[in-house]
Amino acid sequence: MARRYFGTDGIRGTVGEAPITADFMLKLGWATGRVLAARHGKRRCRVLIGKDTRISGYMFESALEAGLSAAGVDVALLGPMPTPGIAYLTRTFRADAGIVISASHNPFADNGIKFFSTEGAKLNDEVEEAIEAMLDEPLTTVAADRLGKAERIDDADGRYIEFCKSTIPDRVSLEGLRVVLDCAHGATYHIAPSVFRELGAEVSVIGASPDGLNINREVGSTHPAALRAAVIQQGADLGVAFDGDGDRVLLVDSDGREIDGDDILYLITRDRHARGELGGGVVGTLMSNFGLATALEAMGVPFERAKVGDRYVMERLAANGWQLGGESSGHIVCGHVQTTGDGIVSALQVLAIMMREGKSLQSLLAGLEKAPQALVNVRLTPGSDARAVMAMPALKDSVSEAERELGEEGRVLLRPSGTEPLIRVMVEGRPHLDVDGLARRLAERVEALLGT
Repeated sequence: MARRYFGTDGIRGTVGEAPITADFMLKLGWATGRVLAARHGKRRCRVLIGKDTRISGYMFESALEAGLSAAGVDVALLGPMPTPGIAYLTRTFRADAGIVISASHNPFADNGIKFFSTEGAKLNDEVEEAIEAMLDEPLTTVAADRLGKAERIDDADGRYIEFCKSTIPDRVSLEGLRVVLDCAHGATYHIAPSVFRELGAEVSVIGASPDGLNINREVGSTHPAALRAAVIQQGADLGVAFDGDGDRVLLVDSDGREIDGDDILYLITRDRHARGELGGGVVGTLMSNFGLATALEAMGVPFERAKVGDRYVMERLAANGWQLGGESSGHIVCGHVQTTGDGIVSALQVLAIMMREGKSLQSLLAGLEKAPQALVNVRLTPGSDARAVMAMPALKDSVSEAERELGEEGRVLLRPSGTEPLIRVMVEGRPHLDVDGLARRLAERVEALLGT
């Protein structure tokens, strides 16, 4: 069934433009409630709703609550909460679903909706398709005595903070570690500082003053320059940057060098493999660095690439019965402790390794030699179809030419973003190859075909 609204990471777009409107969210809440109620028969359903710090979150929270109530479903409001926190609480409250109002790393003018099942995992295709089909039905309201009730969970923050702390052993303390946290003015602003301080770290914080409009603005995992400067200026041991909804994380070492998702995946894999706790292989994506695959192969750890998107990483982990996977963007799935990507939990796994081994990030990464990789994002013009552009013979010829220049020592990947109106151009190759020049050349070719 062709999807009209759901993409690889829920529904996302610009606020005020269909489908990211108040009336659609009202209907979406109702459609979701109707589907859940039909699946659970006479039992009353309950849905948790959390959000990041965007100003539009208030509007969509109210609209979803009204729609769910009209369908006879009870609602529990969490307020600002990281996406993985909503997944965790949905599972522990035994709710029938969790709804996240967030556009993750996008600017404040965007927003979106993500769903979690009662197990704290992304909804399966069958349920999403049923919700889309229900959106075509006329909105009706249950009898007044069956309307859904709403409540606010006041201790949601504390519950999730304690969960994050529990994902590393009790004997591991972060005492003596100087950490700078960048909360992207997003959903981790009131959670992450408490987690790291209560575990003993000396913490300073940037990007923790949300005003509804500044989420991800020049801070967070997509803008690490502010964190690099703070780490160097303060002489910290490392920095930790989250994205707006807290499911991604990037680190910065004491020299200001960026530690991306591939690095984090390597560190966690190396540690768990050495202690006999890996539980199989590792799933990366088409964007994962060649050096990561080589390093894992040298350890004897199976490595598989999925399509880009945490949904596809999770699918391959489930199919293989593995626990650990992630993306170079910093979306890491630590399946031994969490059901979805979790920026705080992933960072804690790395910090626990540092404390156990008494080593810096630089020392721990000595066994990983990454291939140079260049990524250029080309913004689509209004009305452009990314897949149509990528299918153009002229662009295919340019890609083939670049691949001939790289030979067996590199690769080219062009793909439409699943979360933004972009075509991502990636070129990877051995150190002597001009991957930056090739990526820029291909990006210019895409721009020319778009007419920009």
